[in-house]
Amino acid sequence: MRLAASLALIALLSSGCAGGRKHGGHRASPGPAAVPTSAAAPVTVRPTVQIAGIVAPYQNVSISSSLSEPTDSVSVIEGDIVAHGQVLAVLDTTDLRASLEAAERSAASDDARVSQTQYQAQLNIGQGSDQVRNARATVLQAQQTLKLDQVNLQRYQTLLDSGYVSQQQVDQQRTTVHNDQQQVLSAQASLQSAVLNSNVNGNYQQGLQAANVASAQADAASAHAQADQIQASIDKALITSPVHGVVVNRNLNPGEYPGSRTIFTVQQLDPVYAELNASSEDVFRIRRGADVSVAVAGVNTGSYHGRINAVLGQVSPGSTNFTVEAILANPGYRLKSGMAVTGTIDLPVVTGIGVPATAFLDDSHQSLMVVNADGTAKVAKVQERGTDGKTSVVTGIAQGTKVISNGQLGITAGQQIGGQSPAPQSPAP
Repeated sequence: MRLAASLALIALLSSGCAGGRKHGGHRASPGPAAVPTSAAAPVTVRPTVQIAGIVAPYQNVSISSSLSEPTDSVSVIEGDIVAHGQVLAVLDTTDLRASLEAAERSAASDDARVSQTQYQAQLNIGQGSDQVRNARATVLQAQQTLKLDQVNLQRYQTLLDSGYVSQQQVDQQRTTVHNDQQQVLSAQASLQSAVLNSNVNGNYQQGLQAANVASAQADAASAHAQADQIQASIDKALITSPVHGVVVNRNLNPGEYPGSRTIFTVQQLDPVYAELNASSEDVFRIRRGADVSVAVAGVNTGSYHGRINAVLGQVSPGSTNFTVEAILANPGYRLKSGMAVTGTIDLPVVTGIGVPATAFLDDSHQSLMVVNADGTAKVAKVQERGTDGKTSVVTGIAQGTKVISNGQLGITAGQQIGGQSPAPQSPAP
């Protein structure tokens, strides 16, 4: 039986060898392998760039107090969400309220003094005007008497020459005229004094009385300002939050004095900043106002959308590290300060000749493998202008050029490319 099996195997092998010689004695060589290609065509791409960074609060507010008063109560703890104007703590104001009452009484007294000064000014101004009028009347009367007595003196002198009056009568009349002249001088001096007094008193807009009123009003205003200052200190005894946010630090307890330290820190977390660490190339391409989508690193819970608020210069002198600052809405405060995030930023739209993003031969994206008219492969130097991750816009090749879609297939220049098959087309974005 073993002999029969061996003979059957020999016969089978002999038949196979004969069949091979019947077809020429060797196998046919395979043709060129099919390689996926794509024709370069005009496209419009919307490039993006991804940059990592961290979340930063929109505002980080450190709250302190200038009052030297003990704390009555503290109404928040760390982690509490607070609204703008919400009371965080209350300081004791017993001594301040006593000072306010004294200051208000002093202000009321000064207000009364203003009224008194105004009435006194009104009286002095009125009396001064009356004194001027009376002095003028006295001068006129003295002048009229002098004139009459001078006329009588002339008459007496004429009568003396005719022998109708005695020398004694003439001398008496001359004395009367002299006295009248003295009365006129005295009345004129009184008038000058009255006018000077009236000018010094002035009126309600200028002069001594107006100055007295203004001084009293200034004293009253100062007293009111002091009362207002004390009231402002009392108002500051209510420690309130200046923003909507989260209390991240509480450093005050009932009975303690605030001192000069920070007693609360409140972070405004809606919106927030994403501080993205960028390179020179990134800051050259990114524009302020560009749309950005931010995702928390390692967490697949959706993304937060916003815009680029600032493209900042070097982080420190001499460095090549830059910061791109995005501002994001953060409802519910889910993004916390310090979280690691990745931002996807929209770059300006690019239009030109498009090739598959997988067609590049190296990471520099400066060369492609194209197909000549005779079907051989050739390296083409290009420059990438923008990519959306699927399609890249390049310069250096013409429209319609056949490009090997996968630059990592190991195709070498001069290699014959056969059975070229178009690469699968990705749907338009």
